Amino acid sequence: MALSQNPWQSLLSRLPTPLQNRYYLTLVVFLFILVFLDKHSVWTQFRLHRAQQRLENDCKFYEEKIKEAREEAEDFDLTKEKYAREHYFMKRSNEDVFIIKDQ
Repeated sequence: MALSQNPWQSLLSRLPTPLQNRYYLTLVVFLFILVFLDKHSVWTQFRLHRAQQRLENDCKFYEEKIKEAREEAEDFDLTKEKYAREHYFMKRSNEDVFIIKDQ
C-alpha cells in the first residue's frame, strides 16, 4: 500500500476537468478571495451603497425639516402675540383665552 507522493493529488483528481489545471484553479481561488473575502468585496460594496442611499434620504428629510422650521420662524416673527397667547397662555387683564386644539 503505497501512498502518493503529492497529498493534493487525490483532491485534485476529484475536481472537474477544467479545474484540474492549476492556472484555472488559481484563477478561481483568486476570484473567490476578491469577491467574498477582500476588504472591497461585493458584499461590502453593497452595504456601502445601501448606507449611502440611507444617508441621502436622511439629508433630504432634514432639508425638508429645515425648510419647515424657517417657514415657521418667519410665521413666528409675524405673529408673536398669537404664539405667546396659544403656547404660554398669556392674556390681557380683562380677557379670557380659550385654546381649541384640532386633532
